Amino acid sequence: MPNNLILVRHGESEGNIAVARSKRGDHSAYESEFKKRHSSLWRLSKEGQRQAMQTGEWIKQNLGLTFDRFYASEYLRAMETAALLDIPEAKWFTEFYLRERSWGSLDRASVLERTERFQESLEEREIDPFYWTPPNGESLAELCIRIDRVINTLHRECNGKNVIIVCHGEVMWAFRVRLERMPQETFRLLDGSKNPAHRIHNCQVIHYTRINPKASGVSPSRHLDWVRSVCPWDNALTDAPWQHIHRPSYTNQNLLDRVEKTKPLIIE
Repeated sequence: MPNNLILVRHGESEGNIAVARSKRGDHSAYESEFKKRHSSLWRLSKEGQRQAMQTGEWIKQNLGLTFDRFYASEYLRAMETAALLDIPEAKWFTEFYLRERSWGSLDRASVLERTERFQESLEEREIDPFYWTPPNGESLAELCIRIDRVINTLHRECNGKNVIIVCHGEVMWAFRVRLERMPQETFRLLDGSKNPAHRIHNCQVIHYTRINPKASGVSPSRHLDWVRSVCPWDNALTDAPWQHIHRPSYTNQNLLDRVEKTKPLIIE
């Protein structure tokens, strides 16, 4: 695996603004050319551009890394963010596997339209957000499968290197699930958390490393064993400092203990 893997979410986009306005009751963005344009073509807002430039300065001032490989989602908001990071001598590879999760019929629907047309589906999401599939869209579980293809490329081509990837919030969740072998219970807790530091904000940086930040030397496990999450433009949204990643394994009894947390519905 790479010695360092830096994941960056794109800055605030036109889509982020449209959704935020719609949640406040203003659905006007969805009545214009916006609705006719595929979400891959959403640009950054002025604030998103500022976030990207500030994040680039943070990366250059705080990481002290020379990157060997640069990847970006082919969606415009990710490519725009990547360019505005302004990392010297960057040579970006665009990768369609890094595209945002597909929300299908919900993708360009206002909050009002989602409620009126897709209420039953949204209720299904409340049952299990990890396996729920938006109408004509993609579940987070399915997203994890294509992110595995990216991780396989990192194994094959980027061992011992420093890699930066600019992508999307739910893509970063998929990386977290796979790289940390995150149990579904943990994902559900974080997904439902009200703590803003548990979210992946615009231009959030998640830094994985094999190099022990508290000592020296590369992890012999060949895993990315430490992680931290930073929001360069708002330190209040930054998570705890470096954390050692615990990838759980289970004895027979451990598995039964997990199972027995759920009461059976049918007893014969």
